[in-house]
Amino acid sequence: MDNTKSKDVILIGAGILSTTFGSLLKNIEPDWNIKLFERLDKPAIESSNERNNAGTGHAALCELNYTVEQKDGSIDIEKAKEINEQFEVSKQFWSYLVKNKEIQNPQEFIHPLPHISFVQGADNVNFLKKRFEALSPLPMFAGMEYTEDPDELEKWIPLMMAGRTPDEPVAASKIDEGTDVNFGELTRKLAKNISEHDNAEVHYNHEVLDFKRRRDHKWEVKVRSTEDERIEYHVADYIFIGAGGNAIPMLQKTGIPESKHLGGFPISGAFLVCNNPEVVNQHGAKVYGKEPPNTPPMTVPHLDRRYIQGEKSLLFGPFAAIGPKFLKNGSNMDLIKSINPSNVFTMLYAGIKNMPLVKYSIQQVMMDKENRMKELRKFVPDAKDEDWDLHVAGKRVQVIKDTEEYGKGFIQFGTEAVNSADNSVMALLGESPGASTSVSVALEVIEKNFPHYKEKWEPKIKEMIPSYGESLIEDSVLLKEIREATSRELDLE
Repeated sequence: MDNTKSKDVILIGAGILSTTFGSLLKNIEPDWNIKLFERLDKPAIESSNERNNAGTGHAALCELNYTVEQKDGSIDIEKAKEINEQFEVSKQFWSYLVKNKEIQNPQEFIHPLPHISFVQGADNVNFLKKRFEALSPLPMFAGMEYTEDPDELEKWIPLMMAGRTPDEPVAASKIDEGTDVNFGELTRKLAKNISEHDNAEVHYNHEVLDFKRRRDHKWEVKVRSTEDERIEYHVADYIFIGAGGNAIPMLQKTGIPESKHLGGFPISGAFLVCNNPEVVNQHGAKVYGKEPPNTPPMTVPHLDRRYIQGEKSLLFGPFAAIGPKFLKNGSNMDLIKSINPSNVFTMLYAGIKNMPLVKYSIQQVMMDKENRMKELRKFVPDAKDEDWDLHVAGKRVQVIKDTEEYGKGFIQFGTEAVNSADNSVMALLGESPGASTSVSVALEVIEKNFPHYKEKWEPKIKEMIPSYGESLIEDSVLLKEIREATSRELDLE
C-alpha cells in the first residue's frame, strides 16, 4: 500500500467519538481529505450533549461498578486501573490541542471536582472499605480518603447527610483529583477545529442514507440535504461511523458481514435536576452509589455537581425507560427497522435471557415523580419535591450480539468497536464510558485499522500523547509527570 497517497475519509455523526477521531486523524495525516456529515443542525445535540448524558469524567475514582466484588470476597480492580489510565490519555490529547491553540478556554469544558463513593448498609460499607484498601496504595489513586465518621461525612457531603438516620451504617471514599467534563462543549470545540482545517469539511443538516461498494473497492455514500432534499454522492476510502444510537442501523446499511447478528436495545435516560440555587450550592462533588441488586451497571445512582455554560447545576439519576427510538431525535420505527433475518433470533434470545433488564426498564417507565423522589431521598433525605424537576436525557443503545463465550443474544455493556475485514469501515457502538475514554477508543480504531501506517504515525501520536506505548499503571513517575502537565494546560491546578 502507498502510505504517501492522500485518502478520503467520511465521518458520520458529530458527537464526541467522531470529532475525537477526526481531530486525531487530521493531526496525524493533515493531507487526507475528511468530510463529516451530521443529520442535525449542530454538533453534540444527541448523546454527547451535556444535558443528555452524565458521563462527566469517568476515571474510576468513584464508580463502583468498575471494582466488582468476587465470590471469594476480594475486589477486582483491573477495570478501574484501565479506565483511569484511559482517562489520563484523553486529558493528554485535550492538553495537546489546548497547547497548540486548536481548541481554546479549557475551563469551558473541564473543572476540578472531588469524586466520592457513598454506600449504605453494613454489607456495602464492608465492600467500600475493601475497595479503598485495594485502590489507595496505587499511585493512580493516591490521595484517596475513607471514612465512616458522620462528622467527617457531613464536611464532605453536607446535603446528603442532613436529616439522615444516625443508626444507619454509611461510608464514603473521596479523592479530590476528579473532574467534571462538559462533553457537549468539548465536542463543539472539536467540530469547529475540524471545520477550520484546510482539508476537512463539516456538513450539518446532511443525512447519510446508504452505502455502495464500488469496483475500485472505494465506498460511494448517498447523502441527503435535509434543508432542500438534494441528494449527493460522495466517495471515500474509509468510513467511520460514530453516530451514537444510530450507529447500528448505519452499520447494517453497509452490508458488511460484521454487521450481521448484531442488534440494539434502546434505553432512554432521565434525571432529576435541581432548580433551587441554594440547594445546588450545598453539594460540590460527583457522588456515586452502589447499584441495586440484580440490576445492570447503568442503574448506578449518582448525585452530580455539573458546570453547564458557566452555571452550576445538580442532577440525580439515572432513571431508565424503554422506547423504540435509537436517538432522542429519532423515529418510532428505529427498533423495528433494525431487525432483519440475520439478527431476529439474536434479539429474541436477548429478550428471553435478560428478563430482569426488561422488567427493570418497565418498572422505571411506570415510576411517577413521587417514586423518583423516594429514590433521591436515599441520597438526599431532606429533598423537597418543588426543588427538583424531571429532565429526559439522551438515548443509549446497548449492543446485542452472538458470541462464542456467552451464546446468542448477549448484551454488551460499554463501547464496542466493529470494523470490516478490509478495515475500510469502522463503527463505534454502545455507551458509557465512551466519552471519557474516547481518545483511547479512537487510538484503538487507528491501531486496528491502519497497521501499515504505524511506523509513520507513531512519532506524531507520541507527541500528542506522551504516554503512548507506555503503561501509566506500571510507571508511577511518568504518571506524575503526565498529570502535572495536563493539569497545568487544562487549568486544573
